[in-house]
Amino acid sequence: MAAIISKLKSSPSTLPLPLENNPILQYFEIGRETSCAGPSLVWRVHDAIRKSDLKECSVFFFDKRIADKLYKPKRKESMLDRIKACVNMLDRMRHPRMLQIIHSLEEGQHTLAFASESVYGSLHNILAWHESSPIPPGGQMPVMPHPISLGPPTAQMMPPQPPSQRPPFAREYHFLDIELRFGMLQIIEALHFMHYSIRQIHRNICPQIIIVTKRGTWKLFGLEFVETVVGLDPTDMIAVPPWSIKVAKICQPNLDYLAPEVQISGHCTILSDMFSLGLIICAVFNQGKSLLQANNNPMLYMRQIEFLDQQVNAVLPRIPPGLQEAVQRLLSRDPHPRPSTQLLPLINYFKCQSEPAIQAMQFLDVISMKDDAQKIHFYKGPLIEALPFIPKKLRWQLVWPAMECEVKSPEILGSVLGPIMWMTNEASLEEFESFILPVLKSVDFMDLMQSPNTEPCETLLENLHYLISKSSREETNTKIMPLLYAAMDNENRHIQTASLIAVQNITGFISDRELHNIILTKVKNLLELNQNDVKVINLVLGFFEMVLLRLHRNHVMEVVIPTLLVMRLNDADIITRVVKLYKSMILETRFDLTTNVMATKMIPSLAPQTVNPTLDLEQFGTLMEIIYDMLENIDKHQRSQLKDTSVPVPTPERRIFRQQTSTDIINPPPFSIPNLRVERRKTSSAEEMARKNSTAAPTTSKATSSAAGSGVGSALGSVAGSVAGSFKSTGIGQWFFGSNNSTNNDGNFLRVASVFPNRRLSDNTLMTPKIRIAPSCASSPGGTPGGTSGLPTRRHSSIGPQERRGSAVNLSPPTVSRTNATNVIHN
Repeated sequence: MAAIISKLKSSPSTLPLPLENNPILQYFEIGRETSCAGPSLVWRVHDAIRKSDLKECSVFFFDKRIADKLYKPKRKESMLDRIKACVNMLDRMRHPRMLQIIHSLEEGQHTLAFASESVYGSLHNILAWHESSPIPPGGQMPVMPHPISLGPPTAQMMPPQPPSQRPPFAREYHFLDIELRFGMLQIIEALHFMHYSIRQIHRNICPQIIIVTKRGTWKLFGLEFVETVVGLDPTDMIAVPPWSIKVAKICQPNLDYLAPEVQISGHCTILSDMFSLGLIICAVFNQGKSLLQANNNPMLYMRQIEFLDQQVNAVLPRIPPGLQEAVQRLLSRDPHPRPSTQLLPLINYFKCQSEPAIQAMQFLDVISMKDDAQKIHFYKGPLIEALPFIPKKLRWQLVWPAMECEVKSPEILGSVLGPIMWMTNEASLEEFESFILPVLKSVDFMDLMQSPNTEPCETLLENLHYLISKSSREETNTKIMPLLYAAMDNENRHIQTASLIAVQNITGFISDRELHNIILTKVKNLLELNQNDVKVINLVLGFFEMVLLRLHRNHVMEVVIPTLLVMRLNDADIITRVVKLYKSMILETRFDLTTNVMATKMIPSLAPQTVNPTLDLEQFGTLMEIIYDMLENIDKHQRSQLKDTSVPVPTPERRIFRQQTSTDIINPPPFSIPNLRVERRKTSSAEEMARKNSTAAPTTSKATSSAAGSGVGSALGSVAGSVAGSFKSTGIGQWFFGSNNSTNNDGNFLRVASVFPNRRLSDNTLMTPKIRIAPSCASSPGGTPGGTSGLPTRRHSSIGPQERRGSAVNLSPPTVSRTNATNVIHN
């Protein structure tokens, strides 16, 4: 502030400004001269401070002696009247896209002066900086007007030379892309207001009358040459005088940005302003150089207009693609193709991803004209959503000044604290200490806790972790933590809930001493006051989950477990979180939970919840598991206390509870065919006897003198051996059972289904094949009367009881006839 109120520097103009006699000095402290603006840059702009409220602003001064250079007194008075009318019109309009007047025009003996919002400079001052800057290596040269002069053609081929020094009022400023979109939209809206609301043509759209404020907004100024639209159609032509060398340039619009129809035919329309706007856009993307530089020479202007299309085509690649077509149409020599202020904001260049940010910035520019309800809605919704898309430069330049003013309003404070806390999180430490911290210190949040409107305190507490992360340890201990303790002791439930949110968010910043001695007790007290509040219970559980491993055994026994026992365990999620806390305490050996605590406190609090109907299968399983774990601990402990050391007492196995989270992970039962019984194939007795006879015959001489029973047995053995040999020689056993290995046939029994398709499931008991001995007479059961060949028939289980059919497999030995076998038996 001392720099702003410093001694007035001397003006660079030839005529010093006698400010001492102007009445405006009674209201403002004038600082240094910063820029110039207006037609022919006749206004000198100074930084200033309003004495009544110390608000930063700018004061514009015009030296009336400049008009003395005019040859005719009548023309001099006409020019002064135009300047006065311009300021008075702006004061009456108070349109947000026009320069805001905060102190009306004051006239002194030699000066005219008025105060406005704080100004950085005119667009001309900024473009002069870029125009005078050297071209970086590899950079493109700006597109120059053609012809550059009325001299011979050889003079046109000389490359442009940058000036040796910068102009006196050149201001360094680098526009971001979103700033250019935002600024152009503001000028378009200002022209739209003039063309369609007050039905006027500006006639002097040029960089000198576009004011860039310190907040980065573009404002329209310089209404000295406005003309009123007479007809019903605003695009109708009206007669105006062309630019003439016979009239002082201060009394005429800027020739370098004049529409061709004004100079050629002496007529203008609202679309003439759009042509001038197109030239300004080209200058912005052409390193500050205009495509027309007539040097106040109407003849050179007419020559350059003839080649304007070529120059436009040369500069188009430097213009963003979404704006190129619009610029081509704006700079058309025929006024009719030029887009109006109604159509230009609808092009793709302004409808992009940054549109929400631009809309938020536009609202901030006019927020002083909005009511409290509109401000509250904006700060809580659109601004929070748009802040991530607003560049950091504009957050402090445009967004922060508006929010800083709202902090003083108790009605808006609760809404504006949300964006302030967001910016606190994104700010650097230096930015926080320079901008945010002084503003927050000016608010007495202790008093606000006692007011009916608790929203500011709630917002601050819920975002307290952003504040602590940027504050010093001293500020935290002396300002922030006492505020948190007061909030936890407050009787308002909303503030209590917000304090629990704050505690949960700042656990990483709380020291162990504060946690053990202060926070734990206050959290326990808050839960006892809000036993039925589900939100409070969840916040307390979240706090315990975060700090459990930082606690000692006495804290768990005296605070955590008693607090958990006080909770109303009706909600399924709360039950699950309590169970997880119990499990963590049991697994942590340093807590050393006794079986007495488990049996008398923990299990009795959980057991009734086993029949809680709100639990799902997974939650129920988790609950039962922790109960079983505690019962097992009790069982082991009690048995170790009760058992005799000399006699070991076995611990009965406890059934481990298992549950499935869904049917997708339940293991399906093993597949089995109904009524299927697989038996291991046994070696037949006939085969065994044949094997014994074959091994005993060479070594024993008593076989010929044995009894008849033995003879019969030997005969049966030989027959059985022959049958077995027949099976081995024909391979029927291998085909039927899949293998001739009698010890590994279980895997081949299922092939029965493919071999015998008519077989019932009830017949799937696989038995070993049996050898049937042919009957001795035709009357034997199953025999064929009078026949000596063929096998006895059997009834299949899948046909009727009266039907009989031949066996599908020949089980008789192929090498022994039925007659021979019968004779052997009789013998």
